Amino acid sequence: MAAAAQEDQHVLVRVEGHAGHLTLNRPSALNALSHTMVLRIEQALAAWENDPAVHTVVISGAGERGLCAGGDIRSIHADARAGGTASADFWRDEYRLNARIARYPKPYVALMDGIVMGGGVGISAHGTVRIVTERSRVAMPETGIGFVPDVGGTYLLALAPGELGTHLALTGAPVGAADALLCGLADHFVPADRQDRLLADLAEASVHDALAPHVAEAPPGRLAARHGWIDHCYAADTVEEILDRLLGSGEPAAEEAAATLAAKSPTALKVTLAALRRARRLGPLERVLEQEYRVSCAALGSPDLVEGIRAQVIDKDRSPRWSPGTLAEVAEEDVARYFAPLGADRELRLATTDSLQEVPW
Repeated sequence: MAAAAQEDQHVLVRVEGHAGHLTLNRPSALNALSHTMVLRIEQALAAWENDPAVHTVVISGAGERGLCAGGDIRSIHADARAGGTASADFWRDEYRLNARIARYPKPYVALMDGIVMGGGVGISAHGTVRIVTERSRVAMPETGIGFVPDVGGTYLLALAPGELGTHLALTGAPVGAADALLCGLADHFVPADRQDRLLADLAEASVHDALAPHVAEAPPGRLAARHGWIDHCYAADTVEEILDRLLGSGEPAAEEAAATLAAKSPTALKVTLAALRRARRLGPLERVLEQEYRVSCAALGSPDLVEGIRAQVIDKDRSPRWSPGTLAEVAEEDVARYFAPLGADRELRLATTDSLQEVPW
């Protein structure tokens, strides 16, 4: 019972004025999401949806380091090693939550201060008002652990201008405020020292009126100046050709990107590229989340996910032994397996956009 009570405190739920607040409260774990946390957020959103006293929802992270570093990958590692289903159950509810956030009928304000990675992107970047600060570091770093961007990440990155999203998805590189704005992962820059005042204003005023005094111009980013070579290199049809273009571009930053890709899981790179290209054709977020669920479940049974988490998080030797170890060894049928149907009783089925009301405001 003590453990359950502690888990209940991992998401703090309160109402201040007209704003409902969700605070992720696992600062020692960089507010990593557990299944219980996902369900608690879902419960609060359901309660506030038809509560006339709550006009706005705000999500933020406790501590000084960030909103959320993603899912609890130690738990995923243990589940994958045991051949369990806990991770698939977690993703099913997490992806449903991501879709709900995107369609929430009230303003959903995400304070994307500090580190915002993986699942942290899923609970923020689908919101209606996404705020970054000079401390923001936003990333989908899944290829580094033998996984593929999920939580609607392939949807968001597929919508980024040109091939910027492909670059971020394959390299897992974090971006600051200006680049998050450029890529469509955020909407406004608010200096970190103005956040408390903004929160106070959200309790009393509409989102538009509360934001107006605090929005500022973000410090310069990096991607705008690199847009040209990124678009050229990442427009290639295969990961192998992308690497060749990066190495042949003559751009030092492109060569750094190539070195980064060379350290990632070859299988994860090829599946990620395929997932992004498919996401562009799938349409609404719900369809992409359904695809991501297939991919995530397939990854759960792959050796690279267990090995990647071991190398990066468990043993921290940073020397994963990928299987297969090279891009050339990853066949087309290996990639196709990640997109294969799971069976009628295992698929994630989300409401179609035709059955969802458009956000009224």
